[in-house]
This record gives sequence, C-alpha cells and structure tokens, in this order.
Amino acid sequence: MPSALPEGDPAPRDGSLPPAALASAAERPLAFYLHVPYCATRCGYCDFNTYTASELRGSGGALASRENYASVLAEEIRLARKVLGDDPRRVATVFVGGGTPTLLPPADLAAMLDAVRQEFGLAEDAEVTTEANPDSVDRAGLAALREAGFTRVSFGMQSASPHVLRLLERTHTPGRPERAVADARAAGFAHVNLDLIYGTPGESEADWQSSLEAALAAGPDHVSAYSLIVEEGTRLGQRVRRGEVPMTDDDVHADRYLQTERVLGAAGFAWYEVSNWATTPAGRCRHNELYWTGADWWGAGPGAHSHVGGVRWWNVKHPGAYAQALAEGRSPAAGRELLDAEDRRVERVMLELRLVDGCPLALLRPAGLAAARRALTDGLLAEEAFADGRAALTLRGRLLADALVRDLVD
Repeated sequence: MPSALPEGDPAPRDGSLPPAALASAAERPLAFYLHVPYCATRCGYCDFNTYTASELRGSGGALASRENYASVLAEEIRLARKVLGDDPRRVATVFVGGGTPTLLPPADLAAMLDAVRQEFGLAEDAEVTTEANPDSVDRAGLAALREAGFTRVSFGMQSASPHVLRLLERTHTPGRPERAVADARAAGFAHVNLDLIYGTPGESEADWQSSLEAALAAGPDHVSAYSLIVEEGTRLGQRVRRGEVPMTDDDVHADRYLQTERVLGAAGFAWYEVSNWATTPAGRCRHNELYWTGADWWGAGPGAHSHVGGVRWWNVKHPGAYAQALAEGRSPAAGRELLDAEDRRVERVMLELRLVDGCPLALLRPAGLAAARRALTDGLLAEEAFADGRAALTLRGRLLADALVRDLVD
C-alpha cells in the first residue's frame, strides 16, 4: 500500500456511492483488502503506508494502537455494508496486507475476517490470503489462521543472500523463509507464495540464482519476483542519492528477469502476470487477478484504496486519523475520483496487457492498434493471440511492457 495519496475530489462523510456505481454490481466479483499498517522495523527500501511503534508513540494515542486495531477495522467493514446496501454478493477473495499483518495475534486477524463473513458472507470457494514476514509466524499461529478460514499465505522472502538482506534491512535470516513455508504446509495451507526482489545494489547473478533455488527448494506453489524500485524518501533512496550504494543498471534488471523465467520455468512454474508465476491455475492469486481485471474491491484500513463500479477512493493515511473518523461515525475516505469511460479503457489496457492472456485489441484506438501491429512485427506481441484479437506479451515484450503500454493506450 503506497504511502503517497493521490489528489481527488472530496469524499462524502457517509461514504455513499453514486447509484450508477452500484448498478449491475451483482454481475461483478467483490473482494476485500484489509490493510494492517504496523511493522516491527521499517525496511530501508519500503515506501508503503506503515508505522513502527516508535513512529506512532505520541501520535494518535490509543486510537492508533495495535491492540484495538481489529475492532476499529471491523467498523469500516460495517460501514461498507451500509454503503453497499442490499448488495447480494458474497465476497470472492480477501487479502490481508501491510505492513506485517502477522504482528497482530491470529485471533485479531480471524476477527477481521469474521467481520467480512458476518456482514457479507464468503463465497464457498473464497480465497483468503495474509501476508507475513518469515520471522513473524510460527506453526501454531499458522494453524490458528488456517482454522479461522485463511487459505493462502504470502511470505516476504526477498533474497537468500545475507548481504542483500542486510542492504534491504530485512530482519529474517537466510533459511527462515524455507522453514516458514514448511510450517505453513504442516498447518494445512495448500497455497503458499514467496515474494522475491531482484536488482538490489550489489546483488550478483550468483546471488539471485541462489535466491531462486532456495525459494524453489522451499516448495511454494507461487512465486512473485519484483524489480527493486528505489523510492524517494526511503533510507535506501537517500543512500543512493549520497552515492553510498550504486543504482542497478536497467540491463541488469532485464538479465535478472530472464534468469527468473528460465529457472522458474524449468521448475514447472508458468507466468500469468509479468511479475507472478504459479505451478497450476489453482495456485494463482485470484485476489490480484480481480484487481487486474477491474472487479470491485473495498480496501479497509489507513491509506487503503477501493474501487466499486468506476468509483475509486482512498482512506486517510494515519492510523489515528483513520480510527478517529470511524469513532465519529464518518467515512475515513480522504478523497475519491469517478472514472469515465476513457479512464476505464486506459486502465484495462494497462492492467490486462500484463496478463498472460493479454488485452482485447478492441480496446485500442487507431494509434494504439497501429502501435500494436509494430510491436507484433518487433516480436513484442504473440502472433497467435493477435490473430485471435488479443495483444499478449512475448517474453521480450514482458521486458518492455511499461514502454509498450504507453504506446498502446494512445
């Protein structure tokens, strides 16, 4: 959950949505994102809306405490029920992110999920994910989460190299993520993800190879691999600006991505989104797929973003301000925007192009369609998909996806 909030129009105090946003809602899936903004320490590269205990001390008081957070967030879920009225949809997916959700006791995470279950109900095959740091869980806690209805867990592994973990300021040691996966399997989780980051300054090809091999040896059915982005305002960004550590070259990022595809592909993982691989379709993150295909989701928690029927809004960032709004009976939304048809077309192209099936060519305007034909000639788009009316990325196209999408949305 990025820390910066966009500009937008004022949001209604009661959180109400335009009638058009709720029209035909039953035809769209509904998901919930539950943001837990607490971390034990702040990683040097992190730009997410998270807070350590020292950052909250004296700022928001009891309203910002971890101890009562589950009950505060449940208030927003009840607000969602009021806003969505008699919406008949059961929730298809729930994703608890952060921050470090597993800093909260399993009973608190279970209570947050229960609030969704009580207000909306969960689909029979609902996917329920929590993020976790490898050193913030144990087998008993994971078993409690599984018993509460969580079906999937995502561990932030990032790297198996000690010097890379130190530079990223991660608190776990090499080997701990593998043990966490084993504990999750023992607790009954069929679906386990490991998050990896490549392109850290000083990371070698051998470092990245060892990270990929360690991740595979742990036995997850899903791997996410992201290129490190050095954000302004982070400690890592400050170190780069001072010249203490070098920026990683774009060509190195491309090499690491190709290495990732080779290693994961050989191990039976197939990409389904540019940064995500799974061993089977059932192992894919269905929650993220709903984001990428424009479904409805309610984001509860400080700084969380939501989207329902072409209306997007975002909550105030600070846990104290968030809790205060709910205590006063008003929406914690800081602002919102209404997406018009062109906004939604552009977003569909930007997001769906990153998926293995690509985006419909019918979404492209003449200039974008001409750019797609050039990309096909250049080997960036798959010929078979193009013949079927879709723009789908080749491996080379994945390396240039960000630049290509800018041409296609014209």
